[in-house]
Amino acid sequence: METKTKVWLAEDGKPIIGAGKVALLKAIDEERSLLKACEKMDISYKHAWNVLNTINERLGRDVVTTTRGGKNQGTFLTDEGRRLIKEYEMNRKFINNTMEDEGSWENIGLAISARNKIPGKVVGVEKEGLVSRIRLEIEPSALTSIITSEAVEKLDIKEGDMVFAIIKSTEVLIGKEKKKE
Repeated sequence: METKTKVWLAEDGKPIIGAGKVALLKAIDEERSLLKACEKMDISYKHAWNVLNTINERLGRDVVTTTRGGKNQGTFLTDEGRRLIKEYEMNRKFINNTMEDEGSWENIGLAISARNKIPGKVVGVEKEGLVSRIRLEIEPSALTSIITSEAVEKLDIKEGDMVFAIIKSTEVLIGKEKKKE
């Protein structure tokens, strides 16, 4: 058995966009035409306009703009449309990663099979662009972990915090001392 999820963005409890609407916006962006996007997705033109109008109403901003006549005619995504796709995909990716991460399951109270969980105290946080170095004090020694700076922000990790180092077997290296000749 496996767990499945659906992701959508909502405003005031009303859904704004999910996978199908994101696919429509992406098709519009690729085709630069609502009619061609509808043909590509096998949906009616009227249905697509209704979907777009509902998104616009709930957001209070337009996600597409239409230019008529001339060689630059077509339907195009607005900055808001692009932002909406980006936000949806970021949230979808986070949910998918959470569903696949055994550590996340433990955070919500479910047991995991990992036994290599070591408690430690954060004694240093060094942010270097996209990655951060977290130094843990684990009596009588210390451990350093490299994680994304985004993860540091989301977990609100700072010096003095008590955390767990979870060692996954796919990320443990094996080393061997060279023989002295």
